[in-house]
Amino acid sequence: MLTALAIRDIVIIDTLDLDLRAGLTVLTGETGAGKSILLDSMTLALGGRGDGGLVRVGAAQGQVTAVFDVPASHPARLMASEMGLDVEGELILRRIQMADGRTRGFINDQAASAQSLRAIGECLIEIHGQHDDRALADPRTHRALIDAFGALSTETTLTRRFYTAWRKAETEFVDEERRIAAARKEADFLTHAHAELTKLGPEANEEEQLATRRTGMQQAEKVAVELKEAYEGVGGDHSPVSNISSLMRRLDRRAAQAPALVEPSLKALNDILAAFDIAESALAQALRDADFDPGELERVEERLFALRAASRKYNVPVAQLRQLADKYQADIEALDAGEALLIKLEQAVADTKSAYVKAAADLSKKRTLAAANLDKTVARELPPLKLERAKFITNIVSDAEQQSPDGIDRVEFWVETNPGSKPGPLMKVASGGELARFMLALKVALADKGSAPTLIFDEIDTGAGGAVADAIGQRLSRLSSKVQVLAVTHAPQVAARALNHFRITKSEVNGRVNTRVLPLELATRREEIARMLSGAEITNEARAAAHRLLEGV
Repeated sequence: MLTALAIRDIVIIDTLDLDLRAGLTVLTGETGAGKSILLDSMTLALGGRGDGGLVRVGAAQGQVTAVFDVPASHPARLMASEMGLDVEGELILRRIQMADGRTRGFINDQAASAQSLRAIGECLIEIHGQHDDRALADPRTHRALIDAFGALSTETTLTRRFYTAWRKAETEFVDEERRIAAARKEADFLTHAHAELTKLGPEANEEEQLATRRTGMQQAEKVAVELKEAYEGVGGDHSPVSNISSLMRRLDRRAAQAPALVEPSLKALNDILAAFDIAESALAQALRDADFDPGELERVEERLFALRAASRKYNVPVAQLRQLADKYQADIEALDAGEALLIKLEQAVADTKSAYVKAAADLSKKRTLAAANLDKTVARELPPLKLERAKFITNIVSDAEQQSPDGIDRVEFWVETNPGSKPGPLMKVASGGELARFMLALKVALADKGSAPTLIFDEIDTGAGGAVADAIGQRLSRLSSKVQVLAVTHAPQVAARALNHFRITKSEVNGRVNTRVLPLELATRREEIARMLSGAEITNEARAAAHRLLEGV
């Protein structure tokens, strides 16, 4: 509920602090005293359109603060939390209006846009008047009100859930269908490419190994020529070994004649022969190692060419050809599996749609029953409000082809103001006074179902008197047992039923007009109601009538 309203420098209000309580609160006062300014200020705090003309003359800015006490689970708190705002404690909406037309908004002292204030404000307060086009008069809210009246939250939740599941299944089916269609176009390519790569059979690190092997064979071919020449020089026909051996034999025959001279030479020559023998063995082994099959080099080079040609063809490194073959295989298998999956997804679409259609049809039937009950409930409220010849009609148009998360129904409140007249939308058919009374009857019928915690009625009793005004007062009082009700009224019958009564006055101080709001106790209430009964001059008869009104409620 709204617990406090503070206004600073708005039109003819310089400073106003209003503490509010539960139940029915009325605001009364002379015409022009500033009652409409209070509502304009409230609208500003709730995110309404700003206007520099609202700022009191001479002030740089005006400000309105509205304080609400609502449960932790209230939609307004949940909405503010989703906006990233701190919602601990009271919920405080504040709007600063600059004289140049700019505005600044705050929720719990955290900067907030006018849109955020408006969205949260709509959850906290409904304003109803003779020409109001919000709240109950907005056809967009009528379906939700019927659902609230009929206690259809389970059915609406189920319908939304099935609708979401259906649309999700449709999306998955369409996405898979597109993927398979694209895959079908590439099926021939995939099959050919997979067969080609499978036949090629690339192995891990094969390119590197083949390149290393080819380089080794190419280098061995060049070295082998030099090795062969070296071998021929050491152990072949041109080897000096035979000559050295012959010289050693000749020296050996002379060894006995001069051993000191011959033996060191023989030993040196023998070491030379041993070295030649070692060199011959090493060169022979090197020649054997360098020996290769030219056909093998050709085969290695052909394999490298085939791998690198495939790499260029499929635009991937040779090292990834094997993975590419595996991917093509997976795509071929996925295409086969996708066909089966597509059948399952198509069935899922049919199943979820069927569930939604059934839930929406069930919800539609229950809405029709709830609408009939609401019409009867509202009808009982109309005669005391002098609308006994009028009809309230909840018009439901169901179209199975117009599916939405909320079902297949369009709901709008219609009225027939006189027998035989053509019924039509509430806002278009009812006159100002009729609209206000229809609104009141409807709000009483709905009570706290689908309602904001605070309702404000702006002079809905205009033109009503006597029994009708009393009937309005009774219904506002009944309604205030469920939600907080504030009523701006000129009807003493309505004012007498209030639990809280404020009088709005206008005075001039130092050439400046200022509005004041005064809480009234029993004695001052009686005097105010007497004024409302008699006019400018309060008579004893008016005081007596006021006393009877207060005692009679």
